[in-house]
Amino acid sequence: MLELVGIEKTFTHRGTMMNILTDIDLSINYGDSVAITGASGVGKSTLLNIMGSLDMPTRGVVRFEGQNLYEMDDDRLCLFRNTEIGFVFQFHYLLPELNALENVMMPALIARYDKNRATDMAKDVLKKVGLENRMTHRSGELSGGEQQRVAIARALLMKPKIILADEPTGNLDWKTARDIADLLFSLNREEKVAIVIATHNHEFANKMLRQFEIRDGRITDVSGKQKKEAS
Repeated sequence: MLELVGIEKTFTHRGTMMNILTDIDLSINYGDSVAITGASGVGKSTLLNIMGSLDMPTRGVVRFEGQNLYEMDDDRLCLFRNTEIGFVFQFHYLLPELNALENVMMPALIARYDKNRATDMAKDVLKKVGLENRMTHRSGELSGGEQQRVAIARALLMKPKIILADEPTGNLDWKTARDIADLLFSLNREEKVAIVIATHNHEFANKMLRQFEIRDGRITDVSGKQKKEAS
């Protein structure tokens, strides 16, 4: 479904060229679950942003169902982001003046769906994440875990084929983080949506079908190693 070939990313800092990602090859299958691990600053978020077309690689190709994302014009790329990929970040980025239902409706309204249809879609997905009784609450009236559930519901609204999650449990306490992780796993199984998660949480990462580590700009498949150590 999603294929990265020869991805490189460099930045210039105070006149010095810095290589963040080097020769990254990675394929994500339909219904996959993939963890990206590594120390802070190694490029996990950068890689997710490139996968989701939020950041352009210095070199390399990103294909979604065979189409090179970076050959799309801006309109097609915006439509792709809104319908094919769901984004979940460490911070939920909910609009504080809107309630949970209104926040979740936003992708459908951006896609010019009728308001009644967008409302029905948002109600349905909020039920899936266990917030049917919190729809009229604004973000400030929700707990951290509930806010992240709203963000996940928003990511699911347009029925994307893949969710990219950047440290989705990073700001949560241990129990709430486990609940959010379990929710993502159940969505992966039941909705058949692929998930790719950048995380420091090794317990979380070890439950994924595949696990990769970024070190010194390069990516390594550590799935077998990590599962053997966990057992």
